[in-house]
Amino acid sequence: MIKFLDLEKVNNRFRGEIDARIKAILDKGWYLQGQEDKLFEADFAKFCGVKHCIGCANGLDALNLIIRGYGFGMGDEIIVPANTYIASILAISENGCTPVLVEPDIKTYNINPDLIEAAITPKTKAIMVVHLYGQAVQMEKIWALAQKYHLKIIEDSAQAHGALYQGKRTGNLGDASGFSFYPGKNLGCMGDGGCVTTNDDDLAAKIRAIANYGSDRKYHHIYKGINSRLDEIQAAVLDIKLAHLDADNARRREIAQYYRQNVTNPQIILPQVYDENAHVWHIFAIRTPERDRLQKYLEDKDIQTNIHYPTPPHKQGAYSELADKSFPISEEIHATELSLPMSPVLTDEEVNRVVEVINEWK
Repeated sequence: MIKFLDLEKVNNRFRGEIDARIKAILDKGWYLQGQEDKLFEADFAKFCGVKHCIGCANGLDALNLIIRGYGFGMGDEIIVPANTYIASILAISENGCTPVLVEPDIKTYNINPDLIEAAITPKTKAIMVVHLYGQAVQMEKIWALAQKYHLKIIEDSAQAHGALYQGKRTGNLGDASGFSFYPGKNLGCMGDGGCVTTNDDDLAAKIRAIANYGSDRKYHHIYKGINSRLDEIQAAVLDIKLAHLDADNARRREIAQYYRQNVTNPQIILPQVYDENAHVWHIFAIRTPERDRLQKYLEDKDIQTNIHYPTPPHKQGAYSELADKSFPISEEIHATELSLPMSPVLTDEEVNRVVEVINEWK
């Protein structure tokens, strides 16, 4: 069986280091907001090229904290891609804001910058960009729009750890960015985890306090906060794996390049890339009108795949108020997308087998 993602194999590469760091934490008996958190936050901030990294419980909390930190709420609108995982939109509605969905570019699957300005109203406070599947959004026009209309740019970088745009990493392309460290991410921990990155000193201090019961120091609460913290064990695991992230992303690019050069089945639409050295390939997404039949065929050949995502957010029951909206490009992507095996531990033989089987599909 060629697994879609073999997390045991991914993590076993660092088992010795992880065991040693966890033992040290257990011996010390300090599990939250200790030295491991501080070390990882400093290292990840340096990696992204930003001043601040604030660890939190998960990626959804990271986006929630950014929106809450800016004080956006009822009546405020935030532009967000229609083609995204629902967490991006949940963070907006969780804060009482209104999500304004904008169609993606069918070539990149990311939000189409040319469609954003038409969605801006006097109520718009921010543009949330989602670097979907590991490719950074084309930011040039979005930066210009944010400046023109005095909007904040919030990055959802949950699938793009280490991705680049014009030489800068995601997490440093907007005013603030939310990351997820869910185990299956390019940089994943052993449970849930997330962080916010920003260069905004005031926002960083506010988010750090809100995430810790609204407290800027023990038993002193200046905000009605929440409890969303990255624990010491997860921070240690992430710091170990961060040292290998660039190499892992390079391996993902090798695999993606092989797929793109060797999958020749005319029924398959391959992903398009604007910079081969900038994409980090969290997901290798192909499309075909007969997606379900292809998935079953690959399953019968012992090749695991996944779908990202079968139902677009505006067709989910949670957002029934959007059910009458039409987003045909997003709907096309969600109806035809299939994710092939992608991870840094895939062997050349496994990758070649995936290609051969797909090319034989009729």
